[in-house]
Parts: sequence; structure tokens; C-alpha cells
Amino acid sequence: MDQTLKETLKKKISNRETKVCIIGLGYVGLPNALDFARKGFSVLGIDIDKERVQKFNRGENYILGTDEKGELKKFVAAGKVSAQVDFSDLGQMDVIVICVPTSLSSNLAPDLQHIKNSVREIARRLRRGQLICLESTVYPGTSEEIVLPLLESSGLKAERDFYLCHSPERVDPGDGNYGTKQLSRIVGGIGPDSLEVGVFFYEQITEKIFPVSEIKIAELAKVYENTFRAVNIALVNELMLLCDQMKISVWETLDAAYTKPFGIMPFYPGPGVGGHCIPVDPHYLEWKAREYGFYTRFISIAGEINRKMPYYIREIILRALNSLGVVPARAKILLMGMAYKKDINDARESPAIALAELLLKDGMGICYHDPYIEAVEIFSQKFISVPLEEEVVSSSDLVVITTDHSVINYQWLIEKARKIVDTRNATKGLKDIEQKVVLI
Repeated sequence: MDQTLKETLKKKISNRETKVCIIGLGYVGLPNALDFARKGFSVLGIDIDKERVQKFNRGENYILGTDEKGELKKFVAAGKVSAQVDFSDLGQMDVIVICVPTSLSSNLAPDLQHIKNSVREIARRLRRGQLICLESTVYPGTSEEIVLPLLESSGLKAERDFYLCHSPERVDPGDGNYGTKQLSRIVGGIGPDSLEVGVFFYEQITEKIFPVSEIKIAELAKVYENTFRAVNIALVNELMLLCDQMKISVWETLDAAYTKPFGIMPFYPGPGVGGHCIPVDPHYLEWKAREYGFYTRFISIAGEINRKMPYYIREIILRALNSLGVVPARAKILLMGMAYKKDINDARESPAIALAELLLKDGMGICYHDPYIEAVEIFSQKFISVPLEEEVVSSSDLVVITTDHSVINYQWLIEKARKIVDTRNATKGLKDIEQKVVLI
């Protein structure tokens, strides 16, 4: 082990002489770029999305809730941060942080193409003394089985020539209560030197570091965090299905249960799960477990329940239309929200889109309003968010609240709508909900 190489890198990090590269400037990469720029590091962002790179270099805040103080524009003007679409400058970087998305194939197998492509680009330009940090969520074993061999195909060896660590992201879009300072960082290294350098690097932006003995543990911990949420969301979704049969309010039931101050934590039902984590990450663990002849039944069942929720909402909509005497094939439906959760501009894996597809298959006419999602593509057809005006609401046979954005005046919506299906309990406590609103 080259102690001089390690100490040189740590000294450069300490003296802010380190050039940091962030690959992927989305919900994880952009906050990272801002965090390191705040601490005095020179930051280069790389993203294959040309429009995103252009916005970054103009200092535009393209992710809601990420840069409320307008710091990006100041950092760009000061030359502290910049972005580009090509990987040509990777060899000049001291630390490279990979924040690219991970997804699933059609048969729920991990799709690591973005990670592999990024690591191949790094390997072509890898030099001695660099630290490579993987933040993208992966199944346990990814760093050792995929990332490490690709990097070492350069002829350089981990721990001797370069360092590799995994520090899984913990971003919660739309939640301003948990920024970098409030969140702890799990760090795992491919070896002791990688762990030491990785911990030292992340200590520059947060005091809460939790080093683990194996890089697999860091990978598994993150997947478990999201699996925990997926399973518990599935539990309340199944409870909702039961409450529907029993004619009991699931919302009041949960409000009552959550008065207990210990042994329980709040989860709520909805039209399904969305985003870049909950619908995806548990299946990474499920897929990897099969390699060991182990079948993760909780994960499989939870995924099945959550994926069925748009179908259940479709049934509620059909019931509501029937009560109005409206034939589904002639129905006009206004969907309130395309984002996968409230107060964000992200529609990835949104259950609202899955529901819209089902309604279109039934021949219904749909439109949507979302203050944060300008346009979506459904069945190769582009839909533009319609203005939330009285004529739009009153001319719809049914309004379906799919995303409970805080900026919406739900009392006004109740007054103007013919009938509402509320999948988020957004109308809780408002007037006339007994007459106008169908709660799931």
C-alpha cells in the first residue's frame, strides 16, 4: 500500500485543492455539487442530458426545492462549478462521484447500464491517486463484481493505485427537513485505505459518518432502507383494500393507530408507489437473493400489492362514474397531479401515469393539472398540464386527486367539481366532502 499516495490525496482534500467530479446531475448529483462547492471544492458536473447541462451552466434551479437560495448561479459565476456532457476531463479529477440512475428491466432485473457506462469512461482515463465514489443504489456485490473489475481493466489496482468506496445516497425529494447536515453518511470501502479516504472525503460535508467493515454492507443497508418502506406501504395499501370490503375508513383507522407513541410509525395508502427508489430498489435485493437460492417473499408480495394499486383506483373511478350515470367510454376525467409525490417536479414511475394508461385503455378522455409537471408522454401521446380553471373542473365528469400538492386549493376544487375521487386524503377536514368526495 502506497501510504504517500493516500496521504497526498487526503492533504489535497483537506486543503481544498481537490477537483471533484459529479457524474449525473439529477436529484442526487445536483445537491452533491452544491454541497461540495459550499465547502470550497472545485466541482465539475457531467451529464448526458444536454438540456440539463445547459441549465446547470446558466445557474438555473431545475430541481424543485434543491437550490432555494440561488447558490448555483453564484457558484457558476465564481467559476466554482461547471458542467459538460463529455467525459474528456475525468483524468484531471481527484475524486469522481457516480450519481447516475439505476432502474429495472421489464422482468424486474437490475439495469445497471448507466453505472457500467460511467465506470467504463472512468477506466479509460483512470490514473493513480484517484478516489471513485459510487452513490447510486445497487444490489450488494455490485462494487466488487462489476465496478472493481471494470476499473482494474485499466491496469491499475484498487488500494494500491486508486481508491473505491460506496456511500449510498439518502435524498428525499421535496423534504426540506433532511439535508446533508441532518443526514448521516454510510461509507464502505473496497479495502481499509479506500474506507479511510472515503470517510475523510465525506467528512468534509457532514459530521455524521457511519463507516462499515465491508462495502457490501453499505450496499445492502441502502436497499434495506427502501425495502422497509416498500413493505410497509404495501401493508397499509392492503389494509385499505380490506377496509374497502369492510366499509371502514382506512384513514380514520390509521389516525387512531398512529396515536400510539411507540412500536409503530406512520405509513399511508395511495394510488401506488413511484420515484427512483421505492418501486425499484427492493427488486434489486430480490433478484440478488435468487443467486443464493433464497426467495424474498415479503419483497415479492409487497411489489405485487403496490403495483396493483392503480387497478384498484380504476375500480373506484368506475364506481364513481356509475353513481353519476356516466358511461366510462364517454367520461371526461381530470387527474390532479402527475408527480409521484407531493410538491416535487418528478414523474418517474408515477402511479398517476400508470392510472392514466388504464383509463385511456377504457376509452376515457383524460387531462391533467400539475403545477410542477409541464408535460408527460403516455402511450406515445404528449399531454400538457391544463390550467386549473373553473371551466376545466366543472366540465369534467370526475376529478381524481392523484398527487396532493400543497399549493392546490382543495376547498375550491370541491366547490367546483361534480365529484372527486381522493386517493391521498387531501380533502381531510374540508366542507362538503360527504356529498362530493369519494375517499379510497
